[in-house]
Amino acid sequence: MSLTVGKMAELAGVTVRTLHHYDDFGLLTPSTRSAAGYRLYGDLDFERLQEILFYRELGFGLDEIKTILQDPEHDRARALRHQRDLLEIRKDRLQTMIEAVEAALDAHEKGITMSKEEMFEVFGDFDPGAFEAEVEERWAGSALEQSKRRTSTYGKDQWKEAMAEGESIVQAFAAELENGAVPESLEAMEIAERHRLHIDRWFYECSHEMHAGLGTMYVADARFTEYYEKYAAGLAEFVKSAIHANRGRHGV
Repeated sequence: MSLTVGKMAELAGVTVRTLHHYDDFGLLTPSTRSAAGYRLYGDLDFERLQEILFYRELGFGLDEIKTILQDPEHDRARALRHQRDLLEIRKDRLQTMIEAVEAALDAHEKGITMSKEEMFEVFGDFDPGAFEAEVEERWAGSALEQSKRRTSTYGKDQWKEAMAEGESIVQAFAAELENGAVPESLEAMEIAERHRLHIDRWFYECSHEMHAGLGTMYVADARFTEYYEKYAAGLAEFVKSAIHANRGRHGV
């Protein structure tokens, strides 16, 4: 059964404008058109839109989603399993946050003062910006000054957002490793690109070349290795290899 763009939008809970944008962007082109030229969506379009919306819920950008869906080796079952695994990680993270809020509320109601460590341990203990000095020393550029300038303006909410985003990327890497993926897989390289853009957004301009240097440092520097190994054995090496593979596919 085919649906018009209006019916499709209503069914999926998106706007008609969104579907038009997906079509113009080459992300979701309707299977057919009516005699009058109107968009008509069929069963395969429904499946593709579902995958798109799952990825959007997980925070993937449209460019990333387009790359994944246009891969000649794209497999719907594998993609859905990947999305399920990422959502499981998010579920665990949300449960941890709920428990932290409950602990804070309980302490407040009982008049107990929590230690700073107790208050903020849920937000993680790794700051990608904490190692800008090494970046600055190994690769010429303005990474150190950029990071200082950017982070000096961050409030607590921005730091929380940056840390949560960073941790979700590391957890996505860990899920790929534990599922038996190779670092050269499309999924792993897409996560590597998210990692690069995360640093680029929050700390300093991070080219693919600089990112590859960081990947090497994740294995060479015990501090980085220790951080990644907390998530999964061998993760530092997996991340390094995925970053280098991602650099290669971008022709750098």
